[in-house]
Amino acid sequence: MDHCPAPIGLGGRDSIESDGIARIALYGKGGIGKSTVASNVSAALADAGYRVMQIGCDPKADSTRLLTGGERIGTVLERMDPEPSGLEDISSVGYGGVLCVECGGPRPGTGCAGRGIMVALETLDRLGATESFKPDAIIYDVLGDVVCGGFAMPIRSGYARDVFIVTSGEAMSLYAAGNIASAVRDLGESGYARLSGVVQNSKGISGEDGLVAAAAAGMGADVVARILRSQTVQDCEAEGVTVVEGRPRSEQAEAYRSLSKTILERAAPSRGDS
Repeated sequence: MDHCPAPIGLGGRDSIESDGIARIALYGKGGIGKSTVASNVSAALADAGYRVMQIGCDPKADSTRLLTGGERIGTVLERMDPEPSGLEDISSVGYGGVLCVECGGPRPGTGCAGRGIMVALETLDRLGATESFKPDAIIYDVLGDVVCGGFAMPIRSGYARDVFIVTSGEAMSLYAAGNIASAVRDLGESGYARLSGVVQNSKGISGEDGLVAAAAAGMGADVVARILRSQTVQDCEAEGVTVVEGRPRSEQAEAYRSLSKTILERAAPSRGDS
């Protein structure tokens, strides 16, 4: 396996095609389970020998909880006083060596959550995160209910190249997915990002496969994986671990491993792989 990231910061559109890092953003409606998907993908990639950084871009700051034994880590915004001097000041190491970062956000009613994401990503840039950690893959876990400037920053500022939308067949989830796809399409015209697929995180509703397939087709995207609803996920979440860690031989773990492989393959053109 080649490890070929160049010593540059996290962002910058010119870096996307040249640094060899898979830059992946998972978007989806709040509560759809994208953080569970993101953490299991990160765990699966780590098990496969990749160096992975997962960046939670949600004010709840719970993206990486399953990678850190169920513990909530401090956010970048919480760790800004005193000013951080190194990547270790604003990150924690989770399962398989995954570097976990939570952007965080202001207290409710006191500021813009999107602005918190901007500050956090700019801080990671200033600290030279990729220079220090040299990841093979960066996974951004982003709330997709509102695709405003802050929440769109991972894709509009060149931090992420490949966008995967996590959705179920529920109406509000599909509505949010459509909005995300529209934002990616608009930003894609400027060369910032591309919609690389839809991940169905099933809720078990009637006709769900068809509903998601039709919605994905309307977005001009493929359904790259269907993750079945499973009690295994709930059991592992109660234990504070990913399925990949807690039930590695389960069918659910295999589904996440398959998804991680698909995501990496879809991101291969941006990594300069053959």
